[in-house]
Amino acid sequence: MDSVQSNPQAKQQARVPVAHPMLAMMGMLIGGFVGMFSETSLNIALPQLMAQLHVTTATVQWLVTGYMLMIGIVLPLSSLITKWFTTRQVILFALIDFAVGAIISASAPGFGVLLFGRMIQGIATGLILPLMFTVAMQIFPPYKLGAAMGMVGLVIMFAPAVGPTLAGVVLGVASWRWIFWIFIPFLIIAFLFAVTSLKNIAPVTRPKIDFLSILLSMVGFGSLVVGVSLASDQGWGSATVLGALALGIVILAWYAHRQLTMDNPILNLKTFAIPGFRVGASLVMIDFGIILSAMYLLPMYIQKGLLIPVALTGVIMLPGGLVNAIVSAVSGRLYDSVGARTPAMIGFLICMVGALMLALTSTQTATWYVILAHVVLMIGAPLAMSPSQTHGLNSLTGPIAADGSTIMNTLQQVVGAISTALATSLLGIGQAAYYSNGGHQAAGAFVNGAHYGFYFTLVLAFVGLLLATRLSKKTAK
Repeated sequence: MDSVQSNPQAKQQARVPVAHPMLAMMGMLIGGFVGMFSETSLNIALPQLMAQLHVTTATVQWLVTGYMLMIGIVLPLSSLITKWFTTRQVILFALIDFAVGAIISASAPGFGVLLFGRMIQGIATGLILPLMFTVAMQIFPPYKLGAAMGMVGLVIMFAPAVGPTLAGVVLGVASWRWIFWIFIPFLIIAFLFAVTSLKNIAPVTRPKIDFLSILLSMVGFGSLVVGVSLASDQGWGSATVLGALALGIVILAWYAHRQLTMDNPILNLKTFAIPGFRVGASLVMIDFGIILSAMYLLPMYIQKGLLIPVALTGVIMLPGGLVNAIVSAVSGRLYDSVGARTPAMIGFLICMVGALMLALTSTQTATWYVILAHVVLMIGAPLAMSPSQTHGLNSLTGPIAADGSTIMNTLQQVVGAISTALATSLLGIGQAAYYSNGGHQAAGAFVNGAHYGFYFTLVLAFVGLLLATRLSKKTAK
């Protein structure tokens, strides 16, 4: 028997063979790492930015919500964009776009310019993230696909885990502007890899563009996030806030109706008619809200509540970040052995414990306790995330399956932006309550406000626990 017959792997070819698939992926992997690193690294710099740029918490949170909002708007368009431009053109544009945004942010004279640069970076991340998975699926042979997807997943998990720590080190020795400057050499390296090794993996067909759906998506999601964000400053009863929220709901209802009645929608919302996907996607969104709200509040609590220097704050955040990456890497395997219901329920229950521990902190809480609470939360959140996501995506079959991942990724970013805005609003309400009750210490006010935000995280975890009971009890095959 010849070698080809004795080795079935030799018969398995990639859908789009390339000479060096790893080199082809490097530009996107580095770009994706920078994008995900950027999503968490700036959280630790927010107190410094508030002091230097003379802005409030309600204003500075736009650096987080605006970035995620742009990712959420661009993500569902990635499939359409790759049908109008080659893969290499899209990635090269995204890397240049991120570099331009980073330079604008690094040299910004004020908050407005900094936010503008930040949102430009969000466009790039929204283009790179989905293409990492798409290209890997095409250029690696089936027997190497598991390792390839694991590599992509590791980049997405590891970058946010080390973001606060590395940013804390940078802030300990330099200005916040260097958080953006350090992106540039990595983006240059990624650009060189993309120019020399990345090929097109799909035909350029230039289909018709549904500009109305794109506009409705931007206005709908944007209005919703703006309304929730403005509530921090103007209050939930403000006419501006209520008007923005009402506009967002109406426009998104129009957008949803249009997607459901089109032959080729941008987002195939018919996936939500499938119970397994509906529950799985809802759990993923709740879990992402837990992570984003807690990770937004915790670095600020450590600096403004415990009065710990920014460099040490990064070190305190490291154990939880590493645990997050480790648990994320192993939790997906649990689905194969026990299904989604058990790890999801246990994960959300652990999240409740971690959120409650954070809600019981004070201005005198020991550092070890904060680290422990963070680690507990970062065990629970990824433990629930991967099985829930796999359960939802495995519920889809046929052509509709390709839409599931895009919908999850899009709504994750939008829900993350809304959760951050809600946490900011609750932070302000808690601070006001502290002062109205006779308090006079800034640190005490911030801790009380952070408690309100952590209670929101606790409520999300409880809702996730209840919803996880709707998952199938059957063990995955």
